[in-house]
Amino acid sequence: MMIRQHLLTVGAMTASMMLASASMLGGLGMTAEAATTSVTIPYPSGELSTFDPTQWSGQILFDQGTVLEGLYGYNTKNQIVPKLAKSYTTSDGGRVWTFNLVHNAKWSNGAPVTAQDFYYAWMRLLSPSDSTGATWASVVNYVKNAAAYHAGAMPASAVGIKVVNAYKLQITLTGPYNPLGDLALTGSMPLYPPDVEKYPTTWWQPAHFVGDGPYVVKTFVINGKVTLARNPKYVGPPGSVGNVQTIKLIPAPTVPVEDFESGTLSAALITSASDYKYAETHFKSVLHRAPQANLNLLEWDDSPDPSPLYNESVRRAIAMAINRAPIANPVLSGMVKPTDVFAYPGWPTYKLEHGISYNLKAARRLLAKAGYPGGKHMPIVYLYVEPVTSNPQLVPVAEAVSSELQQNLGIRTKIITENSTEYGDIVWNGISPNIHPGYVIGDGTANFRDTASLPLQANAHISYDGDYGPQSFVEYAAKNWYFPQYDPVDVKAMGNPTNRSLGVSYASWQPIIRIAKKDIAYLTAWVAKQPQPYRSDLQSEGMTASEYQSELSHFTDSYKLAKTHATKHAAWEAFWKWVGTYSTGDAENSMGLSALVYFYQHEPRFEHQWQMWNTELTNTANAKKDDQLAADMADAVMQAGYVEPLYYTEAIYLEAKNVTGVQANPLSWGNFYQLQYLHLK
Repeated sequence: MMIRQHLLTVGAMTASMMLASASMLGGLGMTAEAATTSVTIPYPSGELSTFDPTQWSGQILFDQGTVLEGLYGYNTKNQIVPKLAKSYTTSDGGRVWTFNLVHNAKWSNGAPVTAQDFYYAWMRLLSPSDSTGATWASVVNYVKNAAAYHAGAMPASAVGIKVVNAYKLQITLTGPYNPLGDLALTGSMPLYPPDVEKYPTTWWQPAHFVGDGPYVVKTFVINGKVTLARNPKYVGPPGSVGNVQTIKLIPAPTVPVEDFESGTLSAALITSASDYKYAETHFKSVLHRAPQANLNLLEWDDSPDPSPLYNESVRRAIAMAINRAPIANPVLSGMVKPTDVFAYPGWPTYKLEHGISYNLKAARRLLAKAGYPGGKHMPIVYLYVEPVTSNPQLVPVAEAVSSELQQNLGIRTKIITENSTEYGDIVWNGISPNIHPGYVIGDGTANFRDTASLPLQANAHISYDGDYGPQSFVEYAAKNWYFPQYDPVDVKAMGNPTNRSLGVSYASWQPIIRIAKKDIAYLTAWVAKQPQPYRSDLQSEGMTASEYQSELSHFTDSYKLAKTHATKHAAWEAFWKWVGTYSTGDAENSMGLSALVYFYQHEPRFEHQWQMWNTELTNTANAKKDDQLAADMADAVMQAGYVEPLYYTEAIYLEAKNVTGVQANPLSWGNFYQLQYLHLK
């Protein structure tokens, strides 16, 4: 058992001494009561309605390691370390992971924590009857047949989670993968089955809560004050918990520095430049900074209109002409740190990546060589941002970028403020209609530290529609990509589906059949030439000769089964949509076989390599290889000038002098995390 001590014995103090101490501590952000047994910490206001770990909300900051503990978690250096896992073995090339649990872990009621408790919690998250669970924020996201069971397509027995014995748990994954980071997530925490079964909707409330973490829930008001008390049954490894007896959680205040100064808060997050300046002057000795997994980026906006930005040399010149230091300070008052890579200090790929650094002479030479010396003949470059009301940082950043491009390269710019919805479409939806060639000041965030997050959103910004990179359709998109219903290229080759007479005769099916057979032959041969694991990944998505032939037979048979002109035309139109490309009505298009063939025929070598890296990254269990692949992907994105990191954000906070262990984990989005390490001097 951990030894807990009160460093100040209140009973030995006289009343006058207590008052004097409280007075002195007030200026340090700590009350006399807090100095003895408790601390008061803010949490995201209005985001705490439950302690159920299946839900993605404010409670994840406390469930994960503070009131619940899983097989793995974070240490005081934000590293993934064993918690309830004693050891593990792997087999089947990294697909099967077997975990041995410690034998002395207890629930707060004294019951042992067993493998069955993990199985119960994970299967509860996957239940087909629960559509609200954040399955993507848990190790179950990678478990074999988990998604099919959740969708109601397979029985529970098919899910790759197996209790070997009371202290041994085995998971079978969909492919080779390293799940340790995912096992630290809130959704991977165990639950005490009898408690949840007895109180299915209120088990997490203080009257019923049974936890296995260092603290338990003592009081709880939805979106209000929460009190956590030390769990007397908790047994953890050395250094796994501090000495604080009670943690009082309150919604984030509007005046955090004032509340810290008055002694209301033991720690306070600083979110404004004015508060930061004040804290630097008055509380410099207790002012701390911690990098966050959030980057702001200069991202090519993927306009379909022809532009010099289609030229990689132009994009690289622009990247070289951006001096990030003055953007961080003074523009953003020093509250962020400049970076030219998709990482920050402490992220696994930070020392492996190589971005495009500020080099004005090289930028000017490159732009001149591309045919635009001093910006001559260069059209206006548009910079898209979110409004100040949604994000006050972005307009000043765009203004700074605009000034640098004008002064350094002679490039004229125009800043466009979009509403949040349209801004999000430009950032995340790839090629966008009705926007001008330029850039968007976007952002990238890692929600947790799993393999897919290692490129820290470099992968998200190179992809659109899930699979296809922005350069692949540049020429095609500029000419043909936006249309009201059907791709005019396919209409010319196969007929127009708006013509209700087509498909009625089998002769009108022949153009589509010929094109489909030709496309299938090309795609089948192309897939067969790809290296592993890329080929297997493509085949798992249905790109095999037999599956193509089966689909083709299905469509051609549908003509024979149709009895009326209307049903024959409907069958023909469905066949057309399988082969051709059509608008889905939401500024996106559904690609058919012919567009896929075009994509593979015109895919630049860079993008093909990038797709293979991405596939390999998500199909390896080797952590060192994961890191290098992620770095290679980020480097490729940056070196091509698609997306250039500008700065990473930091959590800036005050911590009372007699408190240590306040942590702003990089994945906590500027909030406090891992409260189990709080310590009173």
